[in-house]
Formats: sequence, structure tokens, C-alpha cells
Amino acid sequence: HTHTHTHTYHPPPTTMTTNADKFLEASAEFPDDALTDHRVYEHPLVQRYATKEMSFVWSPAMKFSTWRKLWTALATAEQELGLDISDQQLEQMRANLYNIDFALAAEKEKEFRHDVMGHVHAFGTQAPLAMPVIHLGATSCYVGDNTDLVQIRAALQLVHRKLVKVLATLKGFAQQHKDLPTLGFTHYQPAQLTTVGKRCTLWMQDLLLDLQRVEHEMETLPMRGVKGTTGTQASFLELFDGDHDKVKQLNQRVCQLMGFEKAIAVSGQTYTRKIEFYILSVLSGIAQSAYKMCGDIRLLANLKQVEEPFAKTQIGSSAMAYKRNPMRSERVCSLARYVMGLPDGAAHTHAQQWFERTLDDSAIRRVILPEAFLGTDVILNLLDNISDGLHVWPEVVRSHVMAELPFMATENIMMECVKAGGDRQELHEEIRVLSMEAGAVVKGQGKPNDLMERIKGNAKFAAVHDKLDEMMDPQLFVGRAPEQVVEFLEQEIDPVLEANRELLQIESVDGVNV
Repeated sequence: HTHTHTHTYHPPPTTMTTNADKFLEASAEFPDDALTDHRVYEHPLVQRYATKEMSFVWSPAMKFSTWRKLWTALATAEQELGLDISDQQLEQMRANLYNIDFALAAEKEKEFRHDVMGHVHAFGTQAPLAMPVIHLGATSCYVGDNTDLVQIRAALQLVHRKLVKVLATLKGFAQQHKDLPTLGFTHYQPAQLTTVGKRCTLWMQDLLLDLQRVEHEMETLPMRGVKGTTGTQASFLELFDGDHDKVKQLNQRVCQLMGFEKAIAVSGQTYTRKIEFYILSVLSGIAQSAYKMCGDIRLLANLKQVEEPFAKTQIGSSAMAYKRNPMRSERVCSLARYVMGLPDGAAHTHAQQWFERTLDDSAIRRVILPEAFLGTDVILNLLDNISDGLHVWPEVVRSHVMAELPFMATENIMMECVKAGGDRQELHEEIRVLSMEAGAVVKGQGKPNDLMERIKGNAKFAAVHDKLDEMMDPQLFVGRAPEQVVEFLEQEIDPVLEANRELLQIESVDGVNV
């Protein structure tokens, strides 16, 4: 039996394929051979923002050459105190401080499943005579913890230098604008006048407090020193045949050779992780100050009173050609928000260490210690860049002042009229009524503040009619703001800049990518 009905003709599917179908097919699978050089996550803090200087502090080059310095310092001090270590062994160690075969270290680490032993063997391969004495009496934390402290010290020095630089730059801005009256804001509502320079000193005061905290951490940062596996120095006591004095001398000598004045008095296997909570809290403090300053700048930019430095070819918005966005201040706030969150991790790390040590501190510290410093360093570079070219529009500043000044001048006007024999309560009521009327014109009709015209037309204020213009000089309403700027710079900032004169001569390696 044959079917006689004909099938409807279906053209081959390809001719009906839409561009959308073609896109879905082309984008469905990631090809194995595509973009092979770009298939690993890149950390934006390092790739986009970090400076060369701070990146170097936390680099493998810095870390593992410091391990070698620590091994060499230990062997040198052990030899001085009578252990059988030859000059030739020390010579080979010194000759290979910066000659690190990373591939070999990685291979050895795989073999021993231990990063420190991997590097001990890599060092020993290059300094074969010294192999028997490398790491003698030490535990992994001898190189690990002491190196962390060397890196923290170098990173604090860099942060300190850049903080000083930001204060020096802001000093110039504060001086330049110390007399320029501007509207104060409380609740972000117009308040009594201050000056643009005085407001800048508020930012500086915060950063100065941060600088003092940084200096405290730099002065008190200890080395872990030579402590042994649980902090009892037992292995070293063994090496020196029970001679306690030699063990103490060894600890002091290694600290000296590594440029530290003291070791932490007691420790378990690791130095207390509390130290890092304090350090990250100081960095969080810098981030807070930066966020507050840049928050103010962003709000002032909206009022068109100030503008960030703007490159001639910079595009503010891909959509709106007229835009001048405070992008650097926004970047500061974005990075600061991250840095401000990091002390929490350090707090939990310290709190959750058991007895002489647990290894749950390790992975998080590899992440948060470098990132806190890398982030803070970028923030300080940005602050210096913003402060250096921050542009003030004095006429815009003045127009905002003059829009509110009539309301602020009312108390002075009232006092003058009382001096001329007026009744304080009566004048107060009259001004209240006129102010409400003027406010209604400003808010209800969108017109300029006409309070002064109303006062000029009111006989009760005849005593001041011929003085009104001079009474409306903004300079009369800034209080001691200009003097406060001068006093603050002379008494608080200049001594700091003088004490750190050498640091201000150092050019930072990196500028800012807009």
C-alpha cells in the first residue's frame, strides 16, 4: 500500500537561520585554542592600580631574597657565637642572596610538599658548601614571620612617605584659599561661613592623626626573632649546649643584622597576630580619612565649586559629552571601602589562633596583608594627584555664599539696630516675618533671595539702611577661619614637614593613571 498524499516541502534549515541563531551557535562554546595568554584571573589591584614600589615590597623577589638574608644572618650570628660554620659557607650564602632559581624551588616544594624546605634546597643547590648549616635550629616561621615583618616595615615606610607628601601638597591648597569665604554645611544644609582653606585643614587634621599612628607602628614594630618551634628556643639551647646567654645573644644579633632594634618579648611559634590587626586598623584609618575628603570633593563638584584636575583629552562620560566627573575621588572611595573592611579579617585571625599557633592564619594573611598596603598606597597616590590640581571656581563659591548670606547677616543687622535704640524682640519678630517671606520667594518662585531689599524697604531697620552693603561682606562672617589655617599649618604641619624634609625630596616612581 503506497501513500499518495504529498509532504509539504521544508527548505533546508540553514536558509531559515536568523542572525540571532548564528550568534547563539558562534558564542555557545569557548574554543580551546582561543586567547590562551589571557585565561588566568588578573588581580585588578595589581594589574590596574598598584604602584611599582608597593608591588615590589610584596613581590616574590623581595620575599624570597629576605628568606635568604635571614638564613645568612642566622648562620653569621651562629658562627660569631662559636658554632662550627666556616667563612667559605657564609661566602657562598652571601653570593647567592639574589640568585634565586624559582623553577628549582617549585620542583623541590612539590617533592617535599613544603615551601620552606623547597627554598632551603634551592639555596643549598646554589651554595652547596652551606647546605648543612642553612636553617640550622630554625623553624619555618623563622623565615616566614620575620619576612612578613620586614615587608610590613618597608610597606609602612612607603605609606609614611606618601602621607607626608599628601600633607605637603594639601598645605599649598590650604594656604592659597585660606581667605576665600565659602558656605559651611551642617546636615549638608547651608550653615555659617567658613573658608575653602579652613575646610582643607579638616582633611589634613585627619591625615595628620593617621600619620602619628603610622609613626607609632613603625617605632614599635618588633622582629619575631629566633624563637624555635613553640617559642621556647629549645633547639637553639640544644645547639649551644644549654648556654642561655648565647641563645639570648643570638636572638639580639639576628635582630641587629636585620635592622630591628628589638624582638617581641615572648611568642609561640608565630608572633602574635594582634600586631597585624593594629597595622590594618591604621591603614583603615587612612582609607577613612581619604574617603571623607573625597566624599566632600564629590559633593562640591556637584555644586560646581571645585573640579578635579582634568586631562585635556579625558572623556568624562561616554554618553554625555559635557560631563566633568570626579572619577579619581570616586576611585579613592571605592578602594577605601575595600581597605576599611580588611581589619575584620585580621581581628578574627588573631582571635582564632589556638595555643602556640594554628595554620588557619596563613591563607588569609597572604591575601589581606599585601592588599591592605597595595590599596592604601594607591589611595595616597590618588589623594596627592587630586590635591595637586584641585581647581576652585571662586565666583561660583561666592554666588552660593551670597544666596544664603542675607539670612546669616540678620543677627548682625538686629544688633546694629538695637545699638541705635531699637527693641530686640520687636526687631527679631520683624526679621522672622521678612525671612519667611524671602524664603517663600526663593523656594516657591525659584527667584533670588530678596531679604535685603525687604529690609531696605522697612522703616524699622532705618539705622542700617546706609550700611547694608558693607555689612554683607562675606569676610565679616568667617570668624577665625583664616587665622586658624595659619596657626594649624605653622604649629601642626610645618614641624612634620621639617622633620621629614628628606622624604619630600624622593620622587615616587609611579604617577596616576587617570
